[in-house]
Amino acid sequence: MNCRSEVLEVTVESRQVEESMLALLHTILLHRSTGKFHYKKEGTYSIGTVGTLDIDCDFIDFSFVRVSSEELDRVIRKAVSEFKDALSNSGSDGMGQISLEFYQKKKSRWPFSDECIPWEVWSIKVNVVNLANEQERQICREKVGEKLGEKVINVVEVINRHEYLPKMPTQSEVDNVFDTSLKDVQPYLYKITYQITDSLGTSVSTTMRRLIKDTLAL
Repeated sequence: MNCRSEVLEVTVESRQVEESMLALLHTILLHRSTGKFHYKKEGTYSIGTVGTLDIDCDFIDFSFVRVSSEELDRVIRKAVSEFKDALSNSGSDGMGQISLEFYQKKKSRWPFSDECIPWEVWSIKVNVVNLANEQERQICREKVGEKLGEKVINVVEVINRHEYLPKMPTQSEVDNVFDTSLKDVQPYLYKITYQITDSLGTSVSTTMRRLIKDTLAL
């Protein structure tokens, strides 16, 4: 199986890291989740509905839609919080990457553990910059909102392509394809990982500051 890979990149100030990551991860998971499966008999099932919520960001001029499951939100927020803390501890300016990998399980014979086969990976590269004053922060607030809007459209376009998805499983195999641990939603099996890289190079920081100064000059 070929695993497809998508890369998104955002440049934000430190207080925008959490909201920008939540917006992108939740957007992807909204399109990679179903309602709970209710099996009547083997091979016959109905699928419950997926509730949604509109979320307004505090530090970015942006709103996004997420699955209304509070359980799923807690899991995503925990991973994003750990990523944000790791970025903060790496220095005031930094670079990092958070990845959302979807996979399915292939049962192995005892005593071997099940094999996890990835089929889609989203990598979000984050560049963190420092800004000098509140005027620059306000411009960054607007610019990051615009960029996030473009990324969300990007995500939707990619997901709407007719590409591989795991086939709908039988009742005995549902745990090989979906995370059934949540009571109100059923995302495809996934895991979130992150890594922190070296300090931010001057190119990204300079580009963001130039963008802000050009806006101030208008």
